Amino acid sequence: MSTPAVSPPGFDLTPPDSAERAALEADLDAEEARVLLHHGTEAPFCGGLLGQKDDGVYCCRLCALPLFLHRTKFESGTGWPSFWAPVDEAHVRAVKDVSYGMVRIETRCARCDSHQGHLFPDGPRPTRLRYCINSVSLEFVKTGEALRDPLGRGDNARLPNS
Repeated sequence: MSTPAVSPPGFDLTPPDSAERAALEADLDAEEARVLLHHGTEAPFCGGLLGQKDDGVYCCRLCALPLFLHRTKFESGTGWPSFWAPVDEAHVRAVKDVSYGMVRIETRCARCDSHQGHLFPDGPRPTRLRYCINSVSLEFVKTGEALRDPLGRGDNARLPNS
């Protein structure tokens, strides 16, 4: 039996098995499934988290892995929530995307491999990166609230500092 992969902040990154994945996917609405599972993009300036100003953490909508902290969010003017850094680099995978005649870096959740958005080299200091993320790919958890733990891995007790 293999040891589960654990990120530096202590989150289990082991991918969901087929039964867990089916249960997670069954909880998605049509738009969430289109974006998270089929690499879609929501319309700009329409996402529910674009104007979110509360302190907290932005987690993967599919598996609830914390991906971005509120303090790294910034207004990019692009129409999607933008962040200059993830909770931990181990939580977000970068994949070369050559769709639509462009070369971009797609961002995916490191645990469940769901599509989150894209990464661009035009963000603010200190990283100069812009993680441009679909609102429907995320769920927001206010500081002081427990994280959702759909895989039963005890991750809900480890809310990162927002």
